[in-house]
Amino acid sequence: MKRAFILFAFIGLVWACQPEIDNTRSDYVPTPLGLTIPPSLPQVAFPSDNPLTVEGVALGRKLFWDPILSADSTQSCGSCHAPQFAFTDNGLATSTGIRGQNGTRNSMPIMNLMYSTSFFWDGRAQTLHHQALMPIEDPLEMDDQLSNVIQKLEGSSFYPEEFRKAFGTTGITEDRIGLALEQFMLTFISGDSKFDRFMLGTAQLTASEQRGMEIFNGDIENGSSGPAADCFHCHGQSVFSNNKFMNNGLDSALSDLGLFLVSGNEEDKGKFKVPSLRNIELSGPYMHDGRFNTLFEVIDFYDSEVENNSPNLDPNMHGIRLGLNLSQQQKSDLIAFLRTLTDTTFVNNPDFQSPF
Repeated sequence: MKRAFILFAFIGLVWACQPEIDNTRSDYVPTPLGLTIPPSLPQVAFPSDNPLTVEGVALGRKLFWDPILSADSTQSCGSCHAPQFAFTDNGLATSTGIRGQNGTRNSMPIMNLMYSTSFFWDGRAQTLHHQALMPIEDPLEMDDQLSNVIQKLEGSSFYPEEFRKAFGTTGITEDRIGLALEQFMLTFISGDSKFDRFMLGTAQLTASEQRGMEIFNGDIENGSSGPAADCFHCHGQSVFSNNKFMNNGLDSALSDLGLFLVSGNEEDKGKFKVPSLRNIELSGPYMHDGRFNTLFEVIDFYDSEVENNSPNLDPNMHGIRLGLNLSQQQKSDLIAFLRTLTDTTFVNNPDFQSPF
């Protein structure tokens, strides 16, 4: 009996030392998906550790729109990221999760994420596939557990086969859920606005839009000859975001500490990620807490309401400490330019809509 026990123990040890078997089916041949970045945008490489495939994007699209990811099956990713609002939350200041729970921050738009190196207003996710998983377990959003979501997907009549098509086996894991969602969201490329066509020489700006662009790019500290709003320092280039974290002087006393909650660094208190201004006409309310309902309110804030005593106020705001002193016409011109950043082809793309 003792010899038999030793024999079985030896066999078990040998088995444990064997390399992990690759259960990927021999007929697993995903279809590579090549995305073309519009010529008006910077060329950039997509993640090499998660190559885009037709099957992976199709799976991510289903997961994005399926409320099965939430605890009570009422909330999908698309519930807070509606295409017609540039993938923000239906005009709400802060997002509403399952059971009507109110979130604490405004839903960020989803587009051109290949340029981002961190995600959320406070940058707490370093990769897009990790970001995609966090709302699932957030008690104010989907309020589920990933282990439970996996069980629900495994019990589905079609998801195991969708995962096989995307990843080679029917195995469903947290990582694969995040990777599929990442693939889908990376296809959200916006670069066909009137501004883009103007930059390519195929469209002309109106006189008001042209004046607004000059105001947008006007540099106060370097003495622009005309009215200047200094927008370009944080929202420059064709991405219209520097993807940094800054305090733009919303409050003198901070109720939300922003990046500090992630980094723990005192100098990060009050800093939030600079969002892109593309499709800004559609994505209100504005700021991390949705406090401004209109673009006019946003411009009024920068014109005369910046809190100069706000902790860690960004140096780029120093030039407007005394106000912009824009006239109503100049504010209207600036908004006219911002509206040229609206990409109707993007928000109406049927490939981004619910497949259900």
